[in-house]
Amino acid sequence: MTCKSAFVFAKEFLNYHFNEDHPFNQKRVLMAKELLDEMDYLSESQIIPPRMATEEELALFHDPVYIDAVKKAGNGKLASEDGFEYGLGTEDTPIFPGMHEASSYLVGGTLTAVDEVLTGKSQHALNLGGGLHHGFKRKAAGFCIYNDSAVAIKYIREKYNLKVLYIDTDAHHGDGVQWAFYDDPNVCTFSIHETGRYLFPGTGNVNERGIKEGHGYSFNLPIDAFTEDDSFLQVYETALREITDFFQPDVIVSQNGADAHCLDPLTHLCATMKIYEQIPLLAHELAHQYCDGKWIAVGGGGYDIWRVVPRAWSQVWNVMATGKPATGMLPATWLSRWQQQSPVNLPSYWHDPDDIVPNIPRKTEITEKNAKLLESLLKYTKKRT
Repeated sequence: MTCKSAFVFAKEFLNYHFNEDHPFNQKRVLMAKELLDEMDYLSESQIIPPRMATEEELALFHDPVYIDAVKKAGNGKLASEDGFEYGLGTEDTPIFPGMHEASSYLVGGTLTAVDEVLTGKSQHALNLGGGLHHGFKRKAAGFCIYNDSAVAIKYIREKYNLKVLYIDTDAHHGDGVQWAFYDDPNVCTFSIHETGRYLFPGTGNVNERGIKEGHGYSFNLPIDAFTEDDSFLQVYETALREITDFFQPDVIVSQNGADAHCLDPLTHLCATMKIYEQIPLLAHELAHQYCDGKWIAVGGGGYDIWRVVPRAWSQVWNVMATGKPATGMLPATWLSRWQQQSPVNLPSYWHDPDDIVPNIPRKTEITEKNAKLLESLLKYTKKRT
């Protein structure tokens, strides 16, 4: 299925840059775009530039006092002791020059994607510069300054009055977005992530279900460390189909963190490129089944920027634009260009070799544990139908 799709991109996305040693590196966005360019999977007519989010738009979710603190920090006018109150100047979110403007471009990119889809110009839109799901109303966290998905969903609710299903497949719990809509019955959040027993931010339990009118519209699958492809996909697909049918969304917003891969240095899951083919395929199918194709996707986590993220994120676009993931070899020109910078050998194929995942002695136990977790989650959808 070929769909009209838009790819949001500008070099300004690379300005969101903490320091050379920080694991969050937006070079991965450029690498993904250039991979698509070299494959001739992305045309100039499909690329749309982001705009900078206005302060009024940021304030749909973020506290104006926090926005002002970010502006001051980026201009060197925020004292370090004042920054800590807002999560700024920490090891996770160091202060850097122009951080307000750089962050506003990422949010504006997601708003650009929203308008592109919801005004009917395209069926799908992708902003790989977005996906900063740990940002809170008045605090930065987990490499995230402004929460573009939370702002975008508030924007959708205010401007278009549509019901939003937010899907988060990052290895870290999508906490900032969940809490933003924890009492809202018109926004359903679903996050599959590594259990918080071992990984930041430590939240995302099955019993986090929402409050007040929003009770019953928050779903979490905190899968066990070292979960492999088959278990991940089995619980994920079953849960997402049930949740989507239960909620009946008007539009899907998906966060596509690529850090569940076994090569990711910050997490403990053991997935391969197999899940990054299936995740967008399922979102694509459900968007057409329930939302007349309306699907906005963003990036997110992913810290093996050389071997994993460009392939995983490119597959989101490949499915958006053509209805299927790419297969076969990666282009020699792309490999040659980026291998000169890469500290590791780059993969030659879209898929991973069969032996990439180490032997996991607890595989059966982990699979059974995840299956029981799924049963617990599905009880909630049954109660509501």
